[in-house]
Amino acid sequence: MLNDLLREDLGLTGTKFGCGIAVCRVCTVAVQRVPGAHLEPVRSCTTPVSAIQGKIVTTVEGLEQDGVLHPLQQAFLKHFSFQCGYSAPGFLMASYCLLDKLRRSPVSKDKLDHVINEAVGKHVCRCTGYVRYYSAIKEVILETRGLVI
Repeated sequence: MLNDLLREDLGLTGTKFGCGIAVCRVCTVAVQRVPGAHLEPVRSCTTPVSAIQGKIVTTVEGLEQDGVLHPLQQAFLKHFSFQCGYSAPGFLMASYCLLDKLRRSPVSKDKLDHVINEAVGKHVCRCTGYVRYYSAIKEVILETRGLVI
């Protein structure tokens, strides 16, 4: 599976392994079919490596650029969104895909909470309430020009 390749063969341990049946979503990565295509959140624990051949995979390690955390990572820290950190990579990657979706198709402010819930509402975190995750994600979306109309 993709999760095994990432963690065991490539040493990219930021992507976590949780349930192994694609329910908890801690294993979420972003997959792009071709450069310029939209990002899709993919659960790596049940995705065969053959399914991503020729595609671009971004893990949580790929969010930071030149030593600078991605705005989502910064917001998660600012809002103390996570405690143990195990589910955070899945939330981050689903949120990263959501930002890409909103760049392509902005949403009205009154629908923003619903859109965030659609993106991360099924992610499982046993440590925290989800309010801090949602607050961090919403802050980044509202502060990023062109995502909300």
